[in-house]
Amino acid sequence: MEGNLMMKKPDLTKIRTFLLGSRTSYGLVFNVVLYLLLVAIGFVYLYPLLFMFVTSMKSPTDLLNPMVQWVPTGVYLGNYEKAFRVLDYPTTLVSSILVSVLPSLITAAVCSLVGYGLARYRFAGKTIVFGLILATFIIPAQNTVIPQMLTYKELGLLGNIFALLLPAMFGQGYRSAIFILIFYQTFQSLPKVLEEAARLDGASDLKIFFQIALPAAVPAFIITIIFSIVWYWNETYLTVIFLEGGIQTLPMQLAKFTQAYENLYPPGMVNIFDRLNEAVKLAGTFLNILPLLVMYFVLQKWFVESVERSGVTGE
Repeated sequence: MEGNLMMKKPDLTKIRTFLLGSRTSYGLVFNVVLYLLLVAIGFVYLYPLLFMFVTSMKSPTDLLNPMVQWVPTGVYLGNYEKAFRVLDYPTTLVSSILVSVLPSLITAAVCSLVGYGLARYRFAGKTIVFGLILATFIIPAQNTVIPQMLTYKELGLLGNIFALLLPAMFGQGYRSAIFILIFYQTFQSLPKVLEEAARLDGASDLKIFFQIALPAAVPAFIITIIFSIVWYWNETYLTVIFLEGGIQTLPMQLAKFTQAYENLYPPGMVNIFDRLNEAVKLAGTFLNILPLLVMYFVLQKWFVESVERSGVTGE
């Protein structure tokens, strides 16, 4: 009897450890709950994209058929052909890349310099500079857009891409304050012993910055460039005001998609298959976000590693 009890007790312990886990491992119950939670969160994020893509592949016949929900009767690319023409995709895509990538690269370079200066040097008015940097993030852009627009008009920058490049050159790009703080925190965590050893070897401040500080700030650069590209890409309010129609980006063209579609396909001169519908609109929306999705999938590995190393989370 005692032998049987001794055999059952370890079995119960193993079952309990398998289900509830131990100090060194998670149990089955925890893993199941965790994966169910991750699947639910993933579904919430992926559902709009899946719905957008599936609907954009539906033909006009599928749209009118209430029995067709998630699986179209066939692959229909006519919606993308129409959206491609309406958006003037090749031209607006190149413009969007220029408007988002160039200012983002300049923003990353300038913010790294500002963040390094704030992290490594002591100077009079440093607290005031910090306050002004935070003010540029806290104060809504709508409150400062009129003075900016008048200044750019006097300088002849309205309708020119330099209306976006010039603020980035002076650390005033879209949400640059966040990137300055990211670089500031990155350089603050850099051991000062490395810089002191480099100075003993005769290295100048610029050499220390380029050969010691910048290699350690690669995660901050990746985060800054990716987030800045996304924000410049999606920003239409300020871009429309500063560019004044001189440059048309994909989000700007998407905002007037209905008008542009009716100009190409007049309502009284087209058949039912060429009329504007939900599938064509979603095809245009999917073409708008497609470059960002491709960029994320290409840079996913470096982006995740950078977020883990820097401790920064996105919006």
